Amino acid sequence: MSENQKRKYQFICSRGTLDGAYPSLVLALNTVRLGHEATVFYTFFGLDVIKIGGAEKLKFYPQGPMGAIPGMPQLASSMMRKQVEEANIPDIPTLLELCSLEGVKFVACHMTMEMMKIKKEDLIENVTVMTAEQFLKQAADCQINMFT
Repeated sequence: MSENQKRKYQFICSRGTLDGAYPSLVLALNTVRLGHEATVFYTFFGLDVIKIGGAEKLKFYPQGPMGAIPGMPQLASSMMRKQVEEANIPDIPTLLELCSLEGVKFVACHMTMEMMKIKKEDLIENVTVMTAEQFLKQAADCQINMFT
């Protein structure tokens, strides 16, 4: 593959949390800005990121015993949002919009949607639904497939 050819990158997001959503979106956005193709495949609780109104509700859950303290996820989420804002990093809804506008493809896992009784109408615009088989066929042509 020559340096000028478009490369294909896929990122898999399986967590519906702030720290689960940021890596795939940031990597995908930078991929298209470098002139390559990017797809984010959402499965299991990662689907919360692309549900209508879901991005605004994402939380950060501290690991270990701190995460079990009542009210800690709300406090930690608030602190993380403040740090993101102070660092001039776009919030998740804004990143989703930027990614969509700049050509990142969003894919939802068909099996997970069936299992969780999520309908296509429950998802934001510009989301394609794929089976695992379809995803794997597409993944075979990619230079990078990464769980984030």
